[in-house]
Amino acid sequence: MDERVYNFSAGPAVLPVPVLEQIRDEMLCLPGAGASILEISHRGGPFTEIIQSAEANLRKLLDISDDYAVLFLQGGSRLQFSMIPINLLGEGQSADYILTGSWGKKALQEAQKEGKTRVAFTAKDSGFDHVPAEGDLDLDPNAAYCHYTCNETIEGVQFAGEPDTGDVPLICDASSDFLHRKLDVSRYGMIYACAQKNAGPSGVTVVIMRKDLAERSGDNLPSYLSYKNHVQEESLGNTPPTFGIYVVDLVAKWLLNEIGGLDKMFDRNKAKALKLYDVIDAHTDVYKGHAQPHSRSVMNVTFNLPSDELTSRFLSEAKKHKLDALKGHRSVGGIRASIYNAMPIEGVDALASFMTDFAKSC
Repeated sequence: MDERVYNFSAGPAVLPVPVLEQIRDEMLCLPGAGASILEISHRGGPFTEIIQSAEANLRKLLDISDDYAVLFLQGGSRLQFSMIPINLLGEGQSADYILTGSWGKKALQEAQKEGKTRVAFTAKDSGFDHVPAEGDLDLDPNAAYCHYTCNETIEGVQFAGEPDTGDVPLICDASSDFLHRKLDVSRYGMIYACAQKNAGPSGVTVVIMRKDLAERSGDNLPSYLSYKNHVQEESLGNTPPTFGIYVVDLVAKWLLNEIGGLDKMFDRNKAKALKLYDVIDAHTDVYKGHAQPHSRSVMNVTFNLPSDELTSRFLSEAKKHKLDALKGHRSVGGIRASIYNAMPIEGVDALASFMTDFAKSC
C-alpha cells in the first residue's frame, strides 16, 4: 500500500503527522548537530538539549513538581512489572493489585515472583468488562503500594479517575492512555508508560516517580534495575533510547503548541470515542460493546459482532475503506479501534460512517 491509511493499531500506534514530517525533515541532519539523531552521542550537547526539553515539556503538560523524577528507560511496561516489586516490595511487606484486564493480570504475575501480593479487586468473573465502583476495593492500609492499570487496551475498559488508596503509594500503568488527559500527579507514587501507544515510538518507557520512593531501592540491586540509580544518573546510566526520547519530545511539543494542552486533548478524545459508542448503541443487533458503559475506554473501543463470519467480513470491507488494524486481540476477538491522541477526527468519522453502513447491510 503506497498511501497512508487510518491506522487503528493498538501499538505501536498512530503518531501525529506534523511529528512524522519533522522527523522526516530532520532525519539526515538534526539542526545544530551536523548529524542524524540516530548518530549523535547521548553525552553530547545536542542530545542533552533534547532530553532536557522532553523532561521539561512533560513536566509542563502534567504539572509535575520537583518532588518527582522523570525517567526515560527501556524494557517497556513488562520490565516495570518486575522492577516495581524488586525495588518497592520490602521483606515482610505485601502489595495490592487492582485487576481490570489482561495487563494488570500480567503485572500481578510478575510481582508474585518477587514477594507477597494481594488482589484488592478483580473483574475476572465478568470477563474484565468494568472498573471498580467506589467501595469495591479491598485495600490493605499497610501495603507497600497499590498497583492498577488505568486503561486496559485488550478489553477496552478505563478508569475515569484515580482510586483512593489513602497513604498507600498508588502506582499506575498508564501505557495506553498516557497524556490523553490531565492527571493530578501528586496523588501518585509512580506513573509509568511505554511510549508506543500514545506518546512516541516503541523503545522508550517514561517513568514519573516520587523521589522518596526511589530511595527504597536496595543498594545491592543490579544497577539497571535500581530506580535510585536511574534517578541519580538522570536516565544516562546506560545509553538511553535517544531516538525515542527525541520523538517523545516532539509529541509533547505538539500537545502543547498545536493542541493547546491536555484539557483540550481530552475534550477531543471524548468526542472521538462518543462517535463510535453512539454507533454501537444505535445498532445493538450487530454490535455488542465489551465494556460496561460506565467503564468504556476513550482510547480503545472494543466490540463484537454476532459471528466470526461477520467479523471477518467487517475487517475485510473496512480495509477496502482504508480503515486498518481493527482486529481485536486474540484473547477476546471481535473488533478493537484504538483512537489515541494522534488519531484525527476524520479517521473516527470514516470508521463511524463505515460501521453505520455495515450495520444497515446486515
